[in-house]
Amino acid sequence: MSVPRLDHRASPPTRCRRPKKAGDPQIGRSRGGLTTKLHVAVDSLGNPVRVILTAGQISDIGQAGALIKDQPAEFIVADKGYDSDAFVETITAQGSQAVIPPRANRLNPRTFDRHIYKDRNLIERFFCRIKQFRRIATRYDKLAQSFLSFVHLACAFVWLA
Repeated sequence: MSVPRLDHRASPPTRCRRPKKAGDPQIGRSRGGLTTKLHVAVDSLGNPVRVILTAGQISDIGQAGALIKDQPAEFIVADKGYDSDAFVETITAQGSQAVIPPRANRLNPRTFDRHIYKDRNLIERFFCRIKQFRRIATRYDKLAQSFLSFVHLACAFVWLA
């Protein structure tokens, strides 16, 4: 004969369960595995102006319009990932000049100023500066909001340095 145990529950009580955390982790799958991607616009001194975080499989051109929106600039310098006719038209409509090298498979290659394009290393140097923060380089944070907060903190240090 079996005696029912009233003090034992089949599952943990609901008051001890943690609610699920809200927020989009912004972790996407790309060739290297689970990653995220930072899209950053910098000024002529290499200081960050706008930062956007997306999942790793999101293309660069998808965030291009949001990066340059309401940013007055004489030249917009970008790499081949941002080469599209629609984006170049957006830049010229904004009153800026696009300095973007054409992709290799482009049927009608567009000319660009190579001398001005050499200043694109400012964005690469910015990424090197924020990657000195270990927390950003290895992305310890699971949630996009906390990771982006530390990126903004690193951007503040870049502005102060």
